[in-house]
Amino acid sequence: SSLTEAFCIAILEAASCGLLTVSTRVGGVPEVLPPDMIVLAEPVPQDMVMAIGRAIQLLPKINPFDMHNRMKDLYSWTDVAKRTEVVYNHAMNTRDDDLMQRLSRYYECGPWAGKIFCLVVILDFILWHLLQWCQPAEDVEAACDIALRQ
Repeated sequence: SSLTEAFCIAILEAASCGLLTVSTRVGGVPEVLPPDMIVLAEPVPQDMVMAIGRAIQLLPKINPFDMHNRMKDLYSWTDVAKRTEVVYNHAMNTRDDDLMQRLSRYYECGPWAGKIFCLVVILDFILWHLLQWCQPAEDVEAACDIALRQ
C-alpha cells in the first residue's frame, strides 16, 4: 500500500498467486482488479487495519485456483505490450503544439493547478534548452533500428 500509485504490479502478482489483496484506494489501484479480488482502504492506518479484518473474514470464500485462472484471463504481457504500443503510437501521432498553445491549455486547468502546471512547463522548457545547449541533439548518437523476425 502507498499514498500514491499509478498501477501496482505487486497487486497483480499477489492475485495471480491466488491471494486476496488489501491495498489503499489511491491512484489507479481501484481499477487494477475487480472488487471481489481486492479489499480497498483509505490510506490511513485505522482504515487499513479494518480492511485487513474484512479480508480475513473473506478468506474462507476465496478459491486461489479460481483467482489465478481469472488473472490469466484478465492480464497477459502480450496484451499489455499491445496496449502500450497503442498508447505510444497515439502519442507519436498527436499534434506538436508550440509552447504558447500548451501554456494556454494548461492555464485553463484551474485557478491554482493551471498556474502550477504552467510554471512546471516553463521550467521544463528552460531545462530542455539548457540541455540542448550543453549537448546538442546532433551530437547524440541515434539508436539503430533492429529488424524483428515475424
